[in-house]
Amino acid sequence: MGQATLAASISLPHEAAMTSLTRRSFLHSAAASGTFLTLPAITYRAALLADDKPSEMVRVACIGVGGQGRGNMNAIKKHVVAVCDVDKEHLAAAAKVLEKGDIKPRTEIDYRQLLAAKDIDAVLVSTPDHWHALITVDACNAGKDVYCEKPLSLVVAEGRAMVQAARANKRIVQTGSQQRSAKEFRHACELVRNGVLGKLTEVKVGLPGPNWVDRAKKPVPDSDPPVVLDFDTWLGPAPARKFNANRVHYLFRFFWDYSGGQQTNFGAHDLDITQWGLGMDDSGPTSIEGTATFNKDGWFETPETAKLTYTYAHGVPVHCSLGRGGNPGGVTFVGEKGTIYVKRGSITVTLNGEKVAEPYKLPTGDVKLAVSSNHHSNWLESIKTRKLPICDVEIGHRSATVCHLGNIAIRTGRKIVWDPKTETIVGDKDAAAMLTKEYRKPWKLG
Repeated sequence: MGQATLAASISLPHEAAMTSLTRRSFLHSAAASGTFLTLPAITYRAALLADDKPSEMVRVACIGVGGQGRGNMNAIKKHVVAVCDVDKEHLAAAAKVLEKGDIKPRTEIDYRQLLAAKDIDAVLVSTPDHWHALITVDACNAGKDVYCEKPLSLVVAEGRAMVQAARANKRIVQTGSQQRSAKEFRHACELVRNGVLGKLTEVKVGLPGPNWVDRAKKPVPDSDPPVVLDFDTWLGPAPARKFNANRVHYLFRFFWDYSGGQQTNFGAHDLDITQWGLGMDDSGPTSIEGTATFNKDGWFETPETAKLTYTYAHGVPVHCSLGRGGNPGGVTFVGEKGTIYVKRGSITVTLNGEKVAEPYKLPTGDVKLAVSSNHHSNWLESIKTRKLPICDVEIGHRSATVCHLGNIAIRTGRKIVWDPKTETIVGDKDAAAMLTKEYRKPWKLG
């Protein structure tokens, strides 16, 4: 990344000439000329995939390739033409996975170099949360389609800006809340939406507690950043501070400057499914209240445990717990006729006091929800058809908003009154100020 001005243009080979080459003949000629290390992205993929139909290829750059980013990259490996990361070790390791003999993918530290490239169609963003909005908006403005990891945003205002950028530029933006592409969650939500439980009385959501201690073990003092990490760029729009090894990479998730803890991490999955089951993809709750406990030694900032109640306009309360002593992990829909409990890999339906032996054989009814069996493939297909993906940016924004509102209620210690139509907090200026965030200069959104 970095803060330098982008180069005005990037020279590219003539695409028609490249597609006329066979893989074998190209590799032979490239080897003879010794040009492997400087091949632009389109040339790299042409060499590896010359036999594929050009119309089937979506040329993707992966931005952020550590941890989840590496998993996302591997899921669409044959489409990946370039990788980007501010950690040189992550960057090198990802590039090595993509290498084919002496042929190497394009690598960049500054994501904006990739947005300027005409031979890249889309980007997959797997950075820490505080970078999601900036890269997504920049990508949309550059004419690229986007897959952005969940939670979609760090604050509510960012999410709305992402939606506006996607719509203004007619871009496909998929949110990485991949439970939407799992059959158990779709089936559960279809059953609920078709009234199998009768009138809903409540929804229970169970989120895990923080695993900071499992990963970090104990606090460490601030220090100089490792030479492989461009820490100032890692911070990007976040406030300036000294490097600490227990605040970066996976552990960023438990500090407010970069994320919202498990409330936004797993909440972006299970509160997303709650919204789907309630038919609230374009709306949200009207009031939020809750309490939380925090690490007594201040090792990390986000809650250790929390209990929240979201109330929707139709009166159905959503009771969301985080950490020990809470609800079962996943989502439980409770109605007059029984319950539907869904988590990754399983669905349990109880009707009239008896467990249903084969829940997938229950007829769902006339309400049919969008179908996807693979979240990444759904995104790639949407890029080709220009139809909205299963977890479109508006859906991701609304689900992330639910998570953010929970954190605002916890941090203020007050009941939050929310207007989902205007996306405003009513009657609480201090809480409303938490809907947005000031960016560190010179970074700015849009």
